[in-house]
Amino acid sequence: MSHRAAPTRRGLAALALAAVGALGLTACTTPTIATGQAAEPAATDAVDWSTVTPASEITWWSNHPGASKPVEEELIKRFEAEHPDIKVTLVTAGANYDEVAQRFQAASQTSELPDLVISSDVWWFRYHLNDQIMPLDDVFEHLDADADDFVPALYGDYEYDGQHWAAPYARSTPLFYYNKEKWAAAGLPDRGPETWAEMQEWSTKLAGQVPADSKPLGLSTGPSWAAWWFENMIWGQGGQYSDEWTTTLDTPEAVAGGTFLQDLFHGDEAYATVSEDSAVDFSSGVVAATIGSTGSLKGILDAATFDVGTAYLPDGPQGGGTPTGGTGLAIPKAKSPEQQLAAAMFLQFLTDTDQTAYFSQNTGYMPVRTSAVESDAMKAVYASTPQFRTAVDQLADKARSQDWIRVFVPGADQVLTEGIEQIVLRGEDPQKAWSSIAPKLDTAYRENVEPYL
Repeated sequence: MSHRAAPTRRGLAALALAAVGALGLTACTTPTIATGQAAEPAATDAVDWSTVTPASEITWWSNHPGASKPVEEELIKRFEAEHPDIKVTLVTAGANYDEVAQRFQAASQTSELPDLVISSDVWWFRYHLNDQIMPLDDVFEHLDADADDFVPALYGDYEYDGQHWAAPYARSTPLFYYNKEKWAAAGLPDRGPETWAEMQEWSTKLAGQVPADSKPLGLSTGPSWAAWWFENMIWGQGGQYSDEWTTTLDTPEAVAGGTFLQDLFHGDEAYATVSEDSAVDFSSGVVAATIGSTGSLKGILDAATFDVGTAYLPDGPQGGGTPTGGTGLAIPKAKSPEQQLAAAMFLQFLTDTDQTAYFSQNTGYMPVRTSAVESDAMKAVYASTPQFRTAVDQLADKARSQDWIRVFVPGADQVLTEGIEQIVLRGEDPQKAWSSIAPKLDTAYRENVEPYL
């Protein structure tokens, strides 16, 4: 295939940028106190919710995951129609989970705290350790919120010390996206690769389907992202970031995971390229495949001018799996009972069967209630847009709890990203990269977690 007239990465990405916008199960285990006894619910100031009158106004801080601001505005409109005595103000508190978290931390000692806040997979536990959020169990019981209907693995992600500190909202797993037109032109079957070895084999045929200055697979790096999708790859080599609280990056299996990553971008048969925004590059045809959040699905489908395929993440020689992820919503502890009750009512509404189905239909995030997964509304979506079904099936078939060091140790996600970027951006030797960050992870645990356990 001649590349004389082939568009460049920059040109194709520019065409799609405006369209894409801000794109961005086995039982889960959470840490317990090592006393040898069953965990008891954490001591909290009991509130008799039956005596509390909900506040008339509350504020919700969100980054609108999956470009969902219009969807969130519609959900607020629906809530206010059912509860005309409660007004909800939606605030764009950051462009991503980290920015929202940083703003929330800065506001913790001020009067600027929201009544409901985005609490991502790598931030909610820090909020709890800092005593910034309240447990939801009692207020949900008062509201008859039917917490048992939450998808157990998703609600269980927020359980610590016998209580739940957030509720699932925009929950996702990484998903393998592929360009069906480029797949067909390369003579490949209409499915995702079952293994990374198969993707390596297919990459030779796909190389002629992308611009000369690109590669078949585009991946983005950065905090709250790189260390998420890379879990699949390190697991695929039999490694992991940690064994519970113990960092395990010095094991041969973890080094093998780093070597796989290095070869992916810098090896003799490298077929991956760094994308500033992998969803944009994929939707514009700059790359033939990417790993993206399920929450990006609706935006990618809307932006792409080709048929989009979705598949499970590939396996490595030792298996793999896909990490759970995304965000929940939490209620600040410092707010008054009146504000907390109003926020809990809104949280209950946001996550009920109809609303989680609506949010899923319009973003690609997974329904967080079991009653919604197989509801008539979602069945209609699966029938018309089968790509939505992939994420739900992958959750049941391949989902795996994330390694503790990433999600429970404050700052660990950024440190892991630092090591991954040494390998991806600079081609650093994996053993050297892991050795440079392991002491930082150990220090973060000793200083920020161990004293509280």
